[in-house]
Amino acid sequence: MTVEQEPDGHILHNLMLFGETLRRLGLDFGSGNMLDLVRATDTIPIGRRQDFRAAARCLLVHRKQDFPLFDDAFQIFWRRPAHGISTRDLRSMGEERRYRNPQVGAPTTGDDEGGGLVGDAPEGMPGIDMSQTFSAREVLRQKDFADYTPGEIAQARSMIAELSWDLGRRRTRRTQVGDGDSLDWRRTFRDNLKYGGELLELSHRQPREKTRPLVLICDVSGSMERYTRLLLHFIHTIAGDLGRVEAFLFATRLTRITRYLNYRGIDQAVNEVGRAVPDWAGGTRIGEAIKSFNYIWARRTLGNGPVVLIISDGWDRGEPELLSREMSRLQRSCHRLIWLNPLLGSPNYQPLTQGIRAALPYVDDFLPVHNLGSLESLARHLNSLPSRKQPAAAYRRSRLVEQYEEAEPAAPTRRREDMNPALAPTFRHPLWGQIPPA
Repeated sequence: MTVEQEPDGHILHNLMLFGETLRRLGLDFGSGNMLDLVRATDTIPIGRRQDFRAAARCLLVHRKQDFPLFDDAFQIFWRRPAHGISTRDLRSMGEERRYRNPQVGAPTTGDDEGGGLVGDAPEGMPGIDMSQTFSAREVLRQKDFADYTPGEIAQARSMIAELSWDLGRRRTRRTQVGDGDSLDWRRTFRDNLKYGGELLELSHRQPREKTRPLVLICDVSGSMERYTRLLLHFIHTIAGDLGRVEAFLFATRLTRITRYLNYRGIDQAVNEVGRAVPDWAGGTRIGEAIKSFNYIWARRTLGNGPVVLIISDGWDRGEPELLSREMSRLQRSCHRLIWLNPLLGSPNYQPLTQGIRAALPYVDDFLPVHNLGSLESLARHLNSLPSRKQPAAAYRRSRLVEQYEEAEPAAPTRRREDMNPALAPTFRHPLWGQIPPA
């Protein structure tokens, strides 16, 4: 629907349809931006197409990668009825238009090594041998989250919902009726009243078990912007499956978003989270965020031995010593500390940044989270976690560091300032390293 199609000019209705189309294409903006655009029509001449396009582009687009998508959508929506060509098809909601459908048929039989294409395909028309192709679900499993289209994000969301998450169960201090070693004297006396008080039947109790909780701490800084939206879908899905989930987002400060996970609609939850996080797509200070969690939220969320997932690429502008100290404290307070890094999916990745090297000695598991295949591996790993807590990594040399560390020639002597503080023990005497007064 366009302005030219209606002589009376229902511009408000057209603006609402245009905003709904942009949201379906994946653009992230709120109702306040649409109200600003409606107010802008009072001062901007709607008949001047370029002025109106510039105002809408300024108010509705907040990410650089969305500019080409907005331009194509604007060209198609606000067009004359018989004109306008674009490489985007709004009916497919973000997916590329396929101008020529390939001919699909049964595989040809022959001795050629390549297998060949379908023989009846017209000249210039591509043919596909179905025996040598992958299904759409298999392609999504291997495709990086940063390359997803809005349509693929919706399909990936349904595939994430199919995964099963089980963190195991933990033993509590309370007991219940069962086959344990301790006797339940009250039940024993009550059940033996029918025998005149003779203790002929003994009742036992066993420790009660509860589902182990989960704590998610996700990085939403500028370097993680390509993965943030789909990771929020992952957080919303796993919170609905497990129930006992605490979620936090951080860039330069820490923000608790647990209450927003109660929204049944993922789009509404993501929009509310975007409004609640003031430092979205900003800088990164992992050490200060972990410190805020340890000092403010640890006593409320780490009391029942949860599994802690940190999702970050490790790019940090803070002090490595602070991150090392706070990661050591967090690892000692939880049952399992797992770091998920989307860059780890690259075969050439090396943890060379100061932030990730400071945190690795205190991480129990260092896993990738860049596609659906990595999420499936994560689900299998969480479902097989041991019931007992592993020894604290702060007092042993991390095997993760040894895995990525290049061999260096041994030096005859090493000064204290040349040592990596991330590999040193966390306990130090208050006067350690201080020069005594002369």
